[in-house]
Amino acid sequence: MRAIRVHEFGEPGVLRLEELPEPAPVDDEVLVRVQAAGVNPVDAYVRAGAYGKLPALPYTPGSDAAGVLQDGGARVYLAGSLSGTYAEYALCRRGQVHRLPDHVSFAQGAALGVPYVTAFRALFQRAKALPGETVLVHGASGGVGLAVMQFAVAAGLMVVGTAGSDAGRDLVAAQGAASVFDHRDPLHLPAACAAVGGRGFDLIVELLANLNLGDDLTALAPRGRVVVVGSRGTVELDPRDLMNSDGAVLGMLLPNATAGDVAEAHAAIGTGLRDGSLRPVVSRELPLAEAARAHRHLMERPALGKLVLVP
Repeated sequence: MRAIRVHEFGEPGVLRLEELPEPAPVDDEVLVRVQAAGVNPVDAYVRAGAYGKLPALPYTPGSDAAGVLQDGGARVYLAGSLSGTYAEYALCRRGQVHRLPDHVSFAQGAALGVPYVTAFRALFQRAKALPGETVLVHGASGGVGLAVMQFAVAAGLMVVGTAGSDAGRDLVAAQGAASVFDHRDPLHLPAACAAVGGRGFDLIVELLANLNLGDDLTALAPRGRVVVVGSRGTVELDPRDLMNSDGAVLGMLLPNATAGDVAEAHAAIGTGLRDGSLRPVVSRELPLAEAARAHRHLMERPALGKLVLVP
């Protein structure tokens, strides 16, 4: 089978297409014929060697995908893999495989695992979001941001989103945002607060904390909380802003989720797919051989939906 392999950590060029033997499942394992593989920022951090836990070399990247079970033909999406998903076949534990409804495309299925479990965990397991609360999704046009938007709207929260491009803001508005702002505008946070009555936000989901966290603390409602989903470095903040709101900053990292947390998230994803409240947005599909290009695109361009690879 064809698969992407990484023999050394580094720039996107270390992603190479190779021929490998087809994996053979044993015990409780299953083999999936991959139809689309999701590309996540964490894939790029691992490939660069800039992640806390790194795989042994060589390895095949990827944890998200959608395809067909070899031992029955069922349509499934993957949330984790034993062999990596940037490949024509992926070996998985049975518990990493989840049913994909017929009306959801394989490309959409490849956009589910990391983004939607992260979104559910941020909103409901860490921040304990409640209907009627106000939420700012700070960086809403990427895969995780759109997933947060969809979960929040379905749960009855008042949602405000930000994005860095006209296309991104149009996309966020289409997900049901009450207001959308350009986060490149230095005055976007005061404007966003004004849009919810000047009280501030009960919840802020932060996708780039190294740029925004200090300012986020000034935009919290009383007892508001910020959930840090993404950061690319350090940040300076004034703790008095947090004290003024009796606020809280909550961190989260998907590998810290318990098996129960993950099962709860996938149950919610299944419900949302069936009732139509969750609709993964795929911005671009690239051939598997262009994995390096996909990683460059991921890190250099404004986020706009999900990028997937097609074997």
